[in-house]
Amino acid sequence: MHKENVVATIRGKGLVTQTRSFSTYTRSLISLRDWLKKHGITHIAMESTGVYWKPVYNILGDHFQVLLVNSRHVKNVPGRKTDQKDSQWLAQLLLAGLLKASFIPNREIRELRDLVRYKTKLTHQISSEKNRVIRILEDANIKLSSVLSDIFGVSGQKILKEIISGDYQPEKLLYHVHGKVQKSREEVKEAITGHVSEHHRFMLQTIMGSIEKTEGIIEKLDAQIDKQTVDYGIEIELLDSIPGVDKNGAIGIITEIGKDMSAFPDHKHLAKWAGMCPGNNETGGKKKSSRITYGNAYIRALLVELAWAASRTKKTYLSNKYKSLVGRRGKKKAIIAVGHKILIASYFIIKNKVVFNELGEDYLSNFRKDKLIAYYKRQLEMLEPDMELDKKEVA
Repeated sequence: MHKENVVATIRGKGLVTQTRSFSTYTRSLISLRDWLKKHGITHIAMESTGVYWKPVYNILGDHFQVLLVNSRHVKNVPGRKTDQKDSQWLAQLLLAGLLKASFIPNREIRELRDLVRYKTKLTHQISSEKNRVIRILEDANIKLSSVLSDIFGVSGQKILKEIISGDYQPEKLLYHVHGKVQKSREEVKEAITGHVSEHHRFMLQTIMGSIEKTEGIIEKLDAQIDKQTVDYGIEIELLDSIPGVDKNGAIGIITEIGKDMSAFPDHKHLAKWAGMCPGNNETGGKKKSSRITYGNAYIRALLVELAWAASRTKKTYLSNKYKSLVGRRGKKKAIIAVGHKILIASYFIIKNKVVFNELGEDYLSNFRKDKLIAYYKRQLEMLEPDMELDKKEVA
């Protein structure tokens, strides 16, 4: 599949193998559908090429059993690369039963996914714009970020408005600084004393206007998301019970994996699909890199974000899990492990409609305690075979 054309091959028992090309206009795709129906086709395999598979799926999805396959999994023999041969190779793999279908959620989830992903993009855009504001202030010799934890809080916003309006007097700006600011008034005055030009004011006004406009779009998206998640209230409430997962995180999880867990044979398949489990790369008896597999980049990024939030919670199993791994495995691997735990918990919560089972911060400690007791008991028995040990005495 390409932006402007689709190459299709029909093949099967009692069929004459044919390969034809169609454009991606709706009328031509309808002709493709009718051509496939005419020859009694029931199963279709197609590559997930960018977004170009979606128009084809819209026309064919309701009439055939469609397998959307990863292009990485269906590479042809080197030196035989044409669209016609790729199409024939797909047909041959489909007949042999060697293709693994990708997960395609229903239309409601796909529409919700568009909203949530767009909101995420705009949120990142706002973060970039705020960083630009800080750079403009630094260029104007204003060190506002050194004295305020959030320059876009109430105090920071008022100071920025005064600077943009042109009435820039450091003494007057001190009036807007909240009393809870930890820095002294003298230090704040030093930080907001700078050299502001008309160029700086123009840039700040333009960037702040962009932020305000983007925040307005996000408010509209939030309203539409709330409207389309009315039927997922139970799942959102249950997922919200996971430490580190709030309402937005719960919606993000449902957006990516849906609410029908029968689409995944078990939780291990879900983890592999999301790219949250180690890969297998072994040859000649030697195990090479076991880095995480390729998967859904959106759910993986979300799980990492939720894992960081969970690692900062107090007296929870997930935070203790992170602390137990970070020392010997490093921060990145520890966060992936916690994100994997959140994903597996989400699978069973959505599937069984149950609340998250909080094991507590002492779960891992008690688990290790029993293993250590058994280990040292075996060591003592090896040193003194005739010694009779009582588990309570060893403890």
